[in-house]
Parts: sequence; C-alpha cells; structure tokens
Amino acid sequence: MTGSKFLKHRLSGIISMTSTLENYINCTVAVITSDGQTTVGTLKGFDQPINLIVDESHERMFSSSQGVEQVVLGLYIIRGDNVAVIGEIDEETGFAIDLGNIQVEPLNSLVHRRK
Repeated sequence: MTGSKFLKHRLSGIISMTSTLENYINCTVAVITSDGQTTVGTLKGFDQPINLIVDESHERMFSSSQGVEQVVLGLYIIRGDNVAVIGEIDEETGFAIDLGNIQVEPLNSLVHRRK
C-alpha cells in the first residue's frame, strides 16, 4: 500500500471510529485494553487519537477462583493506543448480572504478530 493510500485508509478508519464513539457519549460502556483490563463507566469524551474519558468507572477484575471484583476508579482516562475493544452496555441487563458469582479466567494481554 502506498503512503497516500495508507493515509487515506487510516483517516477513514479514524473518521468512522469517531462517529461511532459519538453515539456512546453519556452511555455506559465497557472498554477492554490491550493488557486485558476491563473498565466500565460512562463515556464522557474522546479525542482524535481515541483517548477516552470515562466517568463513574470501575475496573472489573476476573478470577477463576472467586467472583468478579470491582475496583472503583472514578474519572479515568484510557490511552487510545491501549484500547482493544469498546462497546455499549445495556444498563438493564448489564447491571442485573450478579458478578460476585461469576468465575472466569482473566483475559490475556494482546499479542501483536508481525507478518
């Protein structure tokens, strides 16, 4: 891919990502980072490199031997280059789940492989 084609492809990806994220403003979202951390909170804003501002947030720490632990973070900034997945949580369904009874292996860190 030539330099100009790569730039156009990259810019179109950023534009579509920002328009998608605009729909999540003031909604409850779950963010999974490349190191496997799961943060849940209200998306308050973001910038062009997709740095996220999440309010009323908490980290969900998963364990195979005990329930999900939730650590309060409050207002939290997540670096855009560390975001692997972001999605909206249906508050009615998402908060009805008893996380204290869920036992699951924590996510592994994201592995980048070169071609």
